Amino acid sequence: MAIDLVLKGGVVVAEGGPVQADVAVSGGVIVGLTAAGEGPQARRTVDVTGLHVLPGVIDTHAHHREPGFTHKEDIITGTSAAAAGGVTVSCAMPNVYPPPNTPEVLRDMFALYERKSLIDYNINAASSNPEAIPEIAKMGILAFKIFMVVDTGRDYPHMPGIGVHDHGKLFKMFQAVAKTGLPLMIHPHDQALMDSIEQDFWARGERDFRAYAKAYSSHDGVIWDSAVGTLLQLQRAAGLHLHILHLQTRRCVEMIKAARAEGRPVTAEVNPWTLWLGNDWANIERLGPYALSYYVERHHYEAVWQALLDGTADMIATDHAPHTHAEKEPGWENGWKAHTGTPSAQEYVSLLMTDVNDGKLTLKKAVELLSENPAKVFKLYPKKGAIRIGADADFAVVDMNAELTLNNERIISKCGWTPYAGRKVKGVPVHTIVRGQFVFQDSKVVGEPGRGEKASPVTAEQAARLATAPVTV
Repeated sequence: MAIDLVLKGGVVVAEGGPVQADVAVSGGVIVGLTAAGEGPQARRTVDVTGLHVLPGVIDTHAHHREPGFTHKEDIITGTSAAAAGGVTVSCAMPNVYPPPNTPEVLRDMFALYERKSLIDYNINAASSNPEAIPEIAKMGILAFKIFMVVDTGRDYPHMPGIGVHDHGKLFKMFQAVAKTGLPLMIHPHDQALMDSIEQDFWARGERDFRAYAKAYSSHDGVIWDSAVGTLLQLQRAAGLHLHILHLQTRRCVEMIKAARAEGRPVTAEVNPWTLWLGNDWANIERLGPYALSYYVERHHYEAVWQALLDGTADMIATDHAPHTHAEKEPGWENGWKAHTGTPSAQEYVSLLMTDVNDGKLTLKKAVELLSENPAKVFKLYPKKGAIRIGADADFAVVDMNAELTLNNERIISKCGWTPYAGRKVKGVPVHTIVRGQFVFQDSKVVGEPGRGEKASPVTAEQAARLATAPVTV
């Protein structure tokens, strides 16, 4: 067998944990894991001594803004930023225009990614058109997605047609998606409660970024707790795999833990702004609308962090949400006028590696949250999400000792800014490899648009074949 690539001398974070090893690649897949220095001869050998070789990171929640909103971001810039952050699979969200809630629109959107993406990809189709769900489910998607929120005071990012909060309509979607066997991702929100809460703030003349942050966290997170409680009851009735987004309150953690204890198919994700941004009021004061997404009070942050450690929360996904300065600036005076969300695809691996270096979690656990668990939840495993023979040769090669102060000048996203500017991190991606090809090398994007392929769910036959291959050295 001709070997295309050997990564030599690194610390490989395989499923059994970190081990000094060489990794051999042929035809885009891993064909060998050997003791360090014992790798086979290859067309290309890259010395990664002193570096850690992680499975490629899988981001199941990213807003690339194409089609329809390419002034904010596009597929090329979004997947370039992801590649620079160690991400090898990025899954797009459906709040674009037109939204992918018909087979025709989804097919056109996949064609855009086929031409433009630097890394592997998928699209979480909108479930807002129940009649189209059966056909869309056959198109190789990983999940459906719906927002329970329709924005007030702005028409994006939660525009009509994507946001559904009527419980009867939601239940119809639950029933339709349940028949497909695919997960349903939900942005939880209680629209009726928020309508009441925000009116109270407005009546007092409070509309700035502080009011916006406080409204969404009002009454100890009641809009989140109420929504997740409803979603879990709908899940029980419909029996589908429910994936809860934006986990950010203690009570939501408790409800999800109880559902999982019953053996119900409920999973959850946490986003970077919960862990490193919106969990500190000082960041809200300093950055205003640039820190929002949402404010997460300290006791909620602590509960969410523990949920990541104990497995109640399955993964960290970016919710990468770039907006222009012009779309953020109105939020200083009126938080409801600013487009909500923050970019993070390029930074989140380094933020988590900093926590690893600080002893807050192990590197093995970090890899579970970034790669292995997303792959398992969305049926990409064992083809992706782990370093094992027969799997795709997707790697994030990280210098765990490299220190960096994040800044706007290095940002690849079209928006050109990061809320983490000034943050010191330790643990930085150096190379990103997708199916054996470098897309980010020596801290520079080298991938070409159109290199990415659709990352579809693994079939039972593929899983059975890969399950028989060796797992570690």
